[in-house]
Amino acid sequence: MARIAFILLTHKDPQGVVDQARRLTASGDYVAIHYDRRAPADEYRLIRAALAGHPNVVFAPRRFRCGWGEWSLVAATLSALRQAERSFPEATHFYMLSGDCMPIKSAEYARDFLDRDDCDYIEAFDFFDSDWIKTGIKAERLVYRHWFNERRRKRLFHASMAAQKWLRLDRAIPQGLQVMIGSQWWCLRRQTVESVLALIAARRDLTAFFRTTWIPDETFFQTLVAHLVPKTDIRRRSPTCLMFTDYGMPVTFYNDHYDLLIRQDYLFARKISSDAQDLRARLGALWQARGVEFSITNEAPRLFRFLTARGREGRRFAPRFWDDRGAGRNQAICLIVAKKWHVAKRLTAAIRALTDIPAVDYIFNERDAGLPDLGGIASTVLKRERHRRALVRLLLDDYGSTRLALCLDPSALALIADFLADRAETRILFVDTPFSPDYLHGHMRRMGLAGPATPDAQIRQLLPVVESDLADEADRLRDLAAARLTVLSPLAPDAANADALARFLDVSPQVAHDLARTPHLFND
Repeated sequence: MARIAFILLTHKDPQGVVDQARRLTASGDYVAIHYDRRAPADEYRLIRAALAGHPNVVFAPRRFRCGWGEWSLVAATLSALRQAERSFPEATHFYMLSGDCMPIKSAEYARDFLDRDDCDYIEAFDFFDSDWIKTGIKAERLVYRHWFNERRRKRLFHASMAAQKWLRLDRAIPQGLQVMIGSQWWCLRRQTVESVLALIAARRDLTAFFRTTWIPDETFFQTLVAHLVPKTDIRRRSPTCLMFTDYGMPVTFYNDHYDLLIRQDYLFARKISSDAQDLRARLGALWQARGVEFSITNEAPRLFRFLTARGREGRRFAPRFWDDRGAGRNQAICLIVAKKWHVAKRLTAAIRALTDIPAVDYIFNERDAGLPDLGGIASTVLKRERHRRALVRLLLDDYGSTRLALCLDPSALALIADFLADRAETRILFVDTPFSPDYLHGHMRRMGLAGPATPDAQIRQLLPVVESDLADEADRLRDLAAARLTVLSPLAPDAANADALARFLDVSPQVAHDLARTPHLFND
């Protein structure tokens, strides 16, 4: 039966490292830990103390300061690998993991998986002929010597390479090697690990060469394994599920990915978010489970590419609430535009009472505006306005209606213009009411232009200015929405108002007449 020695490369979250080591060894397997020397010494001491005396856990005898793209990553792996090979003679396989990896199968399944096929799992594609490298330098990784880290010392990295190119200091690949490339996350049999360690002990030129290549963790083991092991004994794939974006960044998995992950044809997955505590707990329990059957679909990479492509076109699968697609072409948004909010609210109350048309109040101005319970997703006025089209679409879906009436202030011209630009039919009812001096005075106080102690003389000076401003709002509304505007006015006869309401709401003449005769509709 397969017994796995996990080579665990970590650099953060000491308690997570301890938990991972205990979880992996609880099934009878082994762990060799390399903890980055760049990490605080207290963190490493915590790990050593927590796992002291554990018979199935060892530590790399030498810790390295690891840097992305550097030989230090390979050196750290070799340090832990040698220790594991010496310490665990019963281990049949050696499996590379990081602190961000979690099992997506049970230990029982993993052992059966490795026992079924006597082979090594490692990506190993021809360095020059394959398209494994998507962007950046390629041959330059090997033929020039790289002493500087490209991320931390970018200028020196490129200046050094340019100087070597100008001086023609390119070098040959070690004799007899076909350089291969692939993921650093592999699982190798004991005999393969022993052969690799023996080869690099016998041929110091190999480590000397790879020590100054760029990103050697993608070429060192891949090349040596392919050099030593027959092609028929290599499965050119990683046993760890990992996906990359078009920009070469790893895809991170979260709490809602559990069902997706366990369906993939892999034993572990990387990267699991450190915030996905529910996912980590469920996967940790899964590793200890027995008798679990897994239905393998292996759709994750194709699904990710599909959804990513749709996202770029604004057509993501399973759109979230705040995707601002707006209402549909066969739906109507009926905007009641009124400066006197109490008048508009009386009208929406009558619409709700006399028709089956859902009607809400000033949802972009007031938190409590007659909205149904939407589970808190429209809890703030700011969020509603930012995603106004999406809110309207959700309301239509919630009410199960093709029409929706809502109230807007005439000052909200940008909102009105946005609704007019939507693909849904937008109708506008302007409630054109006169403004008495008392109303204008109250309006000034609501706007903060006047207070209880403001002198009457100042109020009289401001009244015509505010009245003119309100008239200007009405004129701009008429200019913006002339083709879709109907008017409701206390100065018009009931028949004219009923006709306006019938066209605006698409209701019968009798219902429109009853709405126009709403008691005290225009009263202040």
